Amino acid sequence: MTLHPRIEAVTDRIRRRSAQPRQAYLDGIDAILSAGPQRTRLSCGNLAHAFAASGPTDKGRLRADVTPNLGIITAYNDMLSAHQPFEAYPEIVRKVARELGATAQVAGGVPAMCDGVTQGRPGMELSLFSRDVIAQSTAISLSHDMFDAALYLGVCDKIVPGLLIGALAFGHLPAVFVAAGPMTPGIPNKEKAAVRERYAAGEATREELLEAESASYHGAGTCTFYGTANSNQTLLEAMGLQLPGSSFVNPDTPLRDALTRAAAERALHITALGEDYRPIGHLIDERAIVNAIAALMATGGSTNHTIHWVAVARAAGIILTWDDIDEISQTVPLLARVYPNGEADVNRFAAAGGTQYVFRELLDAGMMHDIPTIVSGGMRAFCDEPRLSEGRLAYAPGITSSADEAVVRPVSNAFEAQGGLRLLRGNLGRSLIKTSAVKPEYRRIHAPAVVVDDPRSLNKLHAAGVLPHDFVAVVRYQGPKANGMPELHSLAPLLGLLQNQGRRVALVTDGRLSGASGKIPAAIHITPEAAAGGPLARLREGDMILLDAEAGILEAQVDPEEWKLRTLAPDTARPSHDMGRNLFALSRAQVTPADQGALSISCGPPSPEHGWEVDAEYELGHVPAAAGAPHESKDA
Repeated sequence: MTLHPRIEAVTDRIRRRSAQPRQAYLDGIDAILSAGPQRTRLSCGNLAHAFAASGPTDKGRLRADVTPNLGIITAYNDMLSAHQPFEAYPEIVRKVARELGATAQVAGGVPAMCDGVTQGRPGMELSLFSRDVIAQSTAISLSHDMFDAALYLGVCDKIVPGLLIGALAFGHLPAVFVAAGPMTPGIPNKEKAAVRERYAAGEATREELLEAESASYHGAGTCTFYGTANSNQTLLEAMGLQLPGSSFVNPDTPLRDALTRAAAERALHITALGEDYRPIGHLIDERAIVNAIAALMATGGSTNHTIHWVAVARAAGIILTWDDIDEISQTVPLLARVYPNGEADVNRFAAAGGTQYVFRELLDAGMMHDIPTIVSGGMRAFCDEPRLSEGRLAYAPGITSSADEAVVRPVSNAFEAQGGLRLLRGNLGRSLIKTSAVKPEYRRIHAPAVVVDDPRSLNKLHAAGVLPHDFVAVVRYQGPKANGMPELHSLAPLLGLLQNQGRRVALVTDGRLSGASGKIPAAIHITPEAAAGGPLARLREGDMILLDAEAGILEAQVDPEEWKLRTLAPDTARPSHDMGRNLFALSRAQVTPADQGALSISCGPPSPEHGWEVDAEYELGHVPAAAGAPHESKDA
């Protein structure tokens, strides 16, 4: 395979930029490895505490220190449909381990909140920071030094990135991620969205809306649209951390159970006690990170990963920038149309060829690295399809031609020549836009700004009939430092309704937008954010905004001299002191900018000020002096 020259150039640039922090990270892993398995160094008292509740067989094996012990990190709770299937997984894993002469223990649980439940609610301000809490919870769970490999049970938005960051903090341990699978199809996502828009227009009752939502979210498994949760699964496979083809197999099926058993078997086979040792810290290098971004672009995945994978890379000593992501997006074509980028759900995507087909196309085109993974055969193994053979997991070659070209296509006949995201630049800062779900005729807008600090204000302005015919909704003070960077998907029905009426509308914000959002042009994750003295705080009602996704431009068309003289507008939204948000004041105070992963925790090797240098490109996320003095957070 010949690597595409732009993919090769981006990878080399990341490698050079990351040389010092990456080496520091690997040195740390190797220092742990040189001492041998951690469990052998526990005192008798330590060890006795760790197996006190185990049965006789497991206790005997744990005392002997000669067989692997799997640590299970679980995000199980029975409120989340995506995580409810994990209830039965630990017992399946323990049984497999015992059959193979090994042991397995639930090392700990991590919180798993649902953005679908908290959307538009105060709890959404805890969502992004939950990723960092999950990373810390993972580290606490693994801190007992009892484990030779770990299985990670998690699916949704912040859970998988948090588990990944935590796993990379224990980079000397092999890691296998285990999916739960999507729920079976409900009503079409497009039909659900139409009911939402009718409700926003006052044309549908709450009962009708609830019936449509319930028919869509109707059972165990991940929501079936291609949002952050399902994008997580694709990216895990693209990095080789999840069994091939395991992402989109429905829960409570024989194949799903076989995949869970096989995941436990694989984890046992790749520990330091065997001959096929594959620690996650060595598997996840700059090539794996590039693979994840390439897969994200090819499938039109969630914008949330432009934040999360910067943080994940950082946890492995790798410096990924939005410029890298933008260049990969301009190189990798869009090969999939899955809602919100199309009408198909992930079940139909899987039936049409799924990740196996997309990965084969990318590998053949030189747009994905063939890297070592948790299984033999590198990334080519991820082009195969899981099957059941006499009750055991087996693999067969995946299809070589799309089974449904309305859903997946080859590189030679891509939906679009470029991937699903673009980086926007201008006097409002740097931001990202998801273009794959926006029709070309809506990708450029020149309209006056309607500026609000509270997303709910936009609905009130609409109800009062005072919104301009065409406008750019500017929702500021929604960044990580201001209020935890909530998703603003609750605005999608209103803006979608207005666009359907023939009006030109767009969203500009330093907040996030759900992976389920699509057809409205939205410049999101603006950095520097308003609360850090960013240019959004200089905007005034009626300023003309140009958003051009094709040209990569976002700017306020204000006289430069006037722009310099403007003061920073204060945050008029109510303070965040209820529903647990006061507990995260320290996180808001110390969080990094969105383009540096929006991290509220220390992640990876020491920072540049502690000895290693980065080029000026990485510094773009810092607040420039011209942006003005930092704005004091209202809840610091």
